[in-house]
Amino acid sequence: MATATTALSFLSPPASLSYSLHHHNPTTRLLLRTPSLRPHTRFSIRAYTPTPTLTQDDLKKLAADKAVEYVKSGMVLGLGTGSTAAFVVAKLGALLKSGELTNIVGVPTSKRTQEQAASLNIPLSVLDDHPKLDLAIDGADEVDPDLNLVKGRGGALLREKMVEAASDKFVVVVDESKLVDGLGGSGLAMPVEVVQFCWKYNLIRLQEMFKEEGVEAKLRLDGGKPYVTDNMNYIVDLYFKTPIKDSGAAGKEISALEGVVEHGLFLDMTTAVIIAGADGVSVKTK
Repeated sequence: MATATTALSFLSPPASLSYSLHHHNPTTRLLLRTPSLRPHTRFSIRAYTPTPTLTQDDLKKLAADKAVEYVKSGMVLGLGTGSTAAFVVAKLGALLKSGELTNIVGVPTSKRTQEQAASLNIPLSVLDDHPKLDLAIDGADEVDPDLNLVKGRGGALLREKMVEAASDKFVVVVDESKLVDGLGGSGLAMPVEVVQFCWKYNLIRLQEMFKEEGVEAKLRLDGGKPYVTDNMNYIVDLYFKTPIKDSGAAGKEISALEGVVEHGLFLDMTTAVIIAGADGVSVKTK
């Protein structure tokens, strides 16, 4: 980026100022003279304009705008949940309003997304009426080098997985902070949705299942009470100290537990990942 430079010049020609002091000696004169500078002496001050730093929201918006380029008029779309997906929905609403997109139908993955899309006049439907979608766009909490994901920290993992599994293409939008070497590697929550009945029983079983990885299992709370999903279930968050060694095997073991509804490992589902970083937007595909 070009650096803006401002030059300021100060010219000081010789000058003098004199005045009389009428005291005991009326002839006394005091002469004040400013220091003389050579004519046209110049001082330069350079002002540097710093390069603006993009915020995480700025990066998410860049990725969302790129993802919307995959959308064509007439498509049935899966609309994801979360802060990044909200930028996608907002962009779709703007394109519909301007007439650049027409005749699209959205299948939302949460009540939050449904409310946002409805407020933007995006036509909505459900999987029962549209069991085959053209494209789903959503964010992710973690992305590994094989484009496998951890999702569901926003609490919508079950509906997200159902909608995205029903889509011909699944495009993920993230900022570069979500990239990990292995799933669970961020040390943040890997969610498991469980039925309310005997939730503690399943929490203990999940903790035991991954005790060698030093996992800590916690019931997700909301205002001191258990967090309740759109499907009236609870969420047990698993915190891994090291990345999951075999995500495929882990997903199967979790799903095999009675009372487990869904987990946040989204494996072999991604078509493309759009990543916004300090150097711009990049796209990764398998």
